[in-house]
Amino acid sequence: MTDSMRSRYDVVVVGGGHNGLTAAAYVARGGRSVLVLERADHVGGAAVSARPFAGTDARLSRYSYLVSLLPRQVIEELGLPITLKRRRWSSYTPVGDGGLLVDSQDAAATRASFRRLTGSDADFEAWGRFYAMTAEVARRLAPTLTEPLLPRSAVRDLVVDGVGEEAWRALFEEPLGEVLRRTFADDVVRGIAATDGLIGTFADLDEPSLRQNRCFLYHVIGNGTGDWDVPVGGMGAVSGALRDAAVAAGATIVTSATVTAVDPGASGVEVAWTDADGRTRGVTGGHVLAGCAPAELDRLLGGDPPASADSPEGAQLKVNMLLTRLPRLRDDVDPVAAFSGTLHVNESLTQLQAAHAQASAGQIPELPPSEIYCHTLTDRTILGPALAGTDAQTITLFGLHMPARLFRADPDGARDHALRATLTSLDSVLAEPIEDVLALDADGAPCLEVRTPVDLEGDVGLPGGHIFHRDLSWPFAEPRDEETAPATPGAEAARWGVATDHPRVLLAGAGARRGGGVSGIPGRAAAMAVLSG
Repeated sequence: MTDSMRSRYDVVVVGGGHNGLTAAAYVARGGRSVLVLERADHVGGAAVSARPFAGTDARLSRYSYLVSLLPRQVIEELGLPITLKRRRWSSYTPVGDGGLLVDSQDAAATRASFRRLTGSDADFEAWGRFYAMTAEVARRLAPTLTEPLLPRSAVRDLVVDGVGEEAWRALFEEPLGEVLRRTFADDVVRGIAATDGLIGTFADLDEPSLRQNRCFLYHVIGNGTGDWDVPVGGMGAVSGALRDAAVAAGATIVTSATVTAVDPGASGVEVAWTDADGRTRGVTGGHVLAGCAPAELDRLLGGDPPASADSPEGAQLKVNMLLTRLPRLRDDVDPVAAFSGTLHVNESLTQLQAAHAQASAGQIPELPPSEIYCHTLTDRTILGPALAGTDAQTITLFGLHMPARLFRADPDGARDHALRATLTSLDSVLAEPIEDVLALDADGAPCLEVRTPVDLEGDVGLPGGHIFHRDLSWPFAEPRDEETAPATPGAEAARWGVATDHPRVLLAGAGARRGGGVSGIPGRAAAMAVLSG
C-alpha cells in the first residue's frame, strides 16, 4: 500500500467503469472518502476509446459506442464537459435494389420511402402512432430513473393515465413479437422495430419472459426521447470526464488492482486485491459499491459459481473497421444518410427469428443480422489530421444472435467463422465487397477488429460477454422489493434498486435495477443510497 493511501475509506468502489466512476464522483462530492480499484491499467471499462490499428491515427469507441440513457441531470450535476451530437437520420435498411430511409427531420421523405417499400402509407402511419406512444411513455418514465424506485403499480398508473392501457400492455405485458405483428404489416418494418429488443439480449421475440420487452424499453426511453447520440471525441471522452470529476472531488483511483475478495462485517467490508507487482493489498470500506457484474461480486464474496444455465451470456459480435471511403449501395440513397444513422443488415423479423433459432441450436447463423453506424460522419475529431482530411470513415458493426456458447469450444475458429458469415451478410446488401474499401494499417493488414462475447469476457470482465452484466430488469420495484421494511438495514439501497444480501455492499454497475447501457444511473443510485442512508 502506498504512503498516500489510507487503511480505511468510507466507500471502496470495485471496478472503474463509467458507473463506478459516477458513483465515486457523487460520493466524493458528498464529503466521503473514496477509493476506486480497477483491474485494467486504465479506467472506463467498456466505455473507452482506443487506437486498435497499428500506425493508424483513428481513436475508435472500442466497445460501447452511442449514448442515450446518460441523464442530462447527471451531466449537469457533475459538470461533465461532454458533447453529445444528435443524428439526423434514424435508420436505413437496404432491401434488394432499394431500401427504407427513416429521416427524423423529413416526414414527407420518410412517408415516400415507406410507400416505395410497402406499397402503401399504412405502415408509415402505424410507425408514427407506435413511436408517438413510446415517446410519451419515455417522457413520463425517464424522470423516474434518477429517483428512488417506484412500485410497479405506480409506474403502471403513470403509463395508463398518460398514454393508455394499450401502451402498458404493449410494452410491459405482451411479447414484443406479438405487438409488432399486430402493429405493422411489412416484415422488414417489423424487424427494424424489433432490433431495439435484441441489442445485447439473446431472445426469441415471442418469449414469455419478456426480456426482449425490457431491452426494447431501455432503448426507447433515454432522456425522455429515446435518441441515441454520438459522443464527441468518442466514448473515452465520457469515461474521461467522469474520471476527472471523481478525482477533482477527492476520490483516489488505483489501476492494475485485481480485487480478489470482498468480506463484509458488522462495521465494515474488507477488500483484498493484487497490485501490478503481484503483491497482496487490503483495505477496509464502510461500504463497497460494486461496479463489477453481480456474478463477479458473488465470486468475490465467496459464493458458489452459478449453474451454466443461470450464467450471464452475451450474444453479440462487435466489429470495428476503418474504411478508405463509404461503400457503394445498390440504392440511389445518399450514403451519408444511409450510414449516419443505423444501417440494418438482414434484420427483417423473419430473418431475426431464423438467426435466433439457428444460434439456439448451436450454429452460427447462416445470414447473421447486424447493424452498422459511422461515428465519423457526425464527429471527425476521433481521426488524426492526416485522416480527417480524407474520405476515411470508421464503421462499427454490431452483430446479433451470436451467443457466447457458440465460441466456447473453439474461440478462434468460431470467431473466424462468425466474421466470415457476418461480412458475407453485409456484402449481400452492398454494391461492392466491404473488403474493397477497408483501409490497411502500418503492417499492411486490413483495419478490422472483431470481438466475440468470449473476447469481451476477457477484455473487460463482462461475464459471458454480457454487455448489460445480466438480463435487464424492469425499471420499477417488484413486490418482493417493496417488502423491505423502512427500518431494515439496507432498506435505502433497496429503495434505489442497488441492494445485495449484505447491507454494506451495494450494486453500482449495469447489473443493478435500472442498469444497462452507458447511463451512470446505477452508479448514481448507489451513491444516493450511501449518502442518504
